[in-house]
Amino acid sequence: MKLKTRLIFSFCFILFLPIALSCAVLFGFYQLQVHSMKQTYGLEKEEGSIFFMNSVQVLNRYTKADFEEFQKLARTNADKLENVSYLKEKNEKLKEKETFLVVSKGNQIIYNGDEGSSAYTEQELAKMLPDYSDKSNGKEESGYYLDDAMQLIVKQVNFEDSAGVKGSLYLLTDTDSILPEMRQLILDMGISIVLILILTAAVMTIWIYKGIINPIAKLKVATQNIRDGNLDFTIDAENDDEIGELCRNFEQMRQRLKYSTEENISSEKENKILISNIAHDLKTPITTVKGYAEGIIDGVADTPEKRDKYIRTIYNKANEMDRLINELTLYSKIDTNRIPYNFKKINVADYFNDCIEDIGLELEAGGIGLAYYNYADEKTDIIADPEQLKRVISNIISNSVKYMNKPKGFINIRIKDVGDFIQVELEDNGCGIPPRELPYIFDRFYRTDSSRNSSTGGSGIGLSIVKKIIEDHGGKIWATSKENTGTIMYFVIRKYQEVVNE
Repeated sequence: MKLKTRLIFSFCFILFLPIALSCAVLFGFYQLQVHSMKQTYGLEKEEGSIFFMNSVQVLNRYTKADFEEFQKLARTNADKLENVSYLKEKNEKLKEKETFLVVSKGNQIIYNGDEGSSAYTEQELAKMLPDYSDKSNGKEESGYYLDDAMQLIVKQVNFEDSAGVKGSLYLLTDTDSILPEMRQLILDMGISIVLILILTAAVMTIWIYKGIINPIAKLKVATQNIRDGNLDFTIDAENDDEIGELCRNFEQMRQRLKYSTEENISSEKENKILISNIAHDLKTPITTVKGYAEGIIDGVADTPEKRDKYIRTIYNKANEMDRLINELTLYSKIDTNRIPYNFKKINVADYFNDCIEDIGLELEAGGIGLAYYNYADEKTDIIADPEQLKRVISNIISNSVKYMNKPKGFINIRIKDVGDFIQVELEDNGCGIPPRELPYIFDRFYRTDSSRNSSTGGSGIGLSIVKKIIEDHGGKIWATSKENTGTIMYFVIRKYQEVVNE
């Protein structure tokens, strides 16, 4: 989830969820309270809601049965309403409903069920209570609210005794003590709303912490690891938002930084190997040059033939050192992808005929036979850099000569037409390459065991240069070999094709 969407959702969540939950809780409390009021006040099923709309009406109905009993007595046996024993008995029962009785006769209080604990004296009650002549009193379900020192609901039953004296019986209900459910309901609702807000805040805090704080904490740990030079860790980006994208970008940066660091270490290691190989390979010809030069100086070469031999040896060793230096120079260009290519359209037959002529002279001087076969059409052309392609052929043949272990060596060169490519094969009858070494011969600085243990040396970059040049020509190079039998090197170069515009 995007961070913007998360914030919008959070705002709506914080705004509407507490409201929805509060409404649900209030409705639940309402139903429970209505059910409780029905049982407590004897309300009918359809009358439960009047508790929240007209509490006076509820309290009237709370003492409905007692009121009806007193009305019946007022009609049938009014004298009983003056019976103190009866009144005390009823008063004790009515106290359970927070109600007490008062009976007046001739404007005098003859019975006060709350005497001693009431906030009013009998004279005050007599003044506050309605007279017998009040037309609104004495009716079923009637009553009125008295708000003074005490908050009372007053219900009146008028009667006449056997002597014709008029009186009134009053049921007074204390509203402060008769409605504890309302206060409890308000308290419960307040506590519930507070709990809902706390729950909402906790849920949102956990959600935001998981979605924002956790990834930031991971990034903090990652930056500390990079600061300390530790790149061997991963950042798990689980969220599909801006912070998750930041984590993924940071992970990619870490991977590239690690790859760059490993590449630098590998390059430094390769450079050390190259310097070691070049130093070793230069040492042998330099020692030879030095020895033959001292022989000439000391007069050991005392005949013209010896001097010519010494000078020719010095010359050959100097050429060998020059070749090593050239390889080192070319390697540095390969490493930075700055090999200077000069591609041209080349006729295959003409080019290889010239190459064979130059190579044949060198091989003949070394007593190695050379055979050349061109199976391609004489008009076949390729696009290549003549100088770099010659370097490829020279390096391969130099390797073949270097590891030639037969008394009569030979090299076969074959040119074949293979569809859109020409294939060059260079075969020798040298010592061959062990199968386990063959996959690695084109790697930088790799030298087979036989070369490492021989006096031929080698920098280990000759075939890697060959592979780089062929690949830059859009071709491919590979080899097959059999130990003590020989090696065949193959490479292909794409043929030149005219583009016809229709």
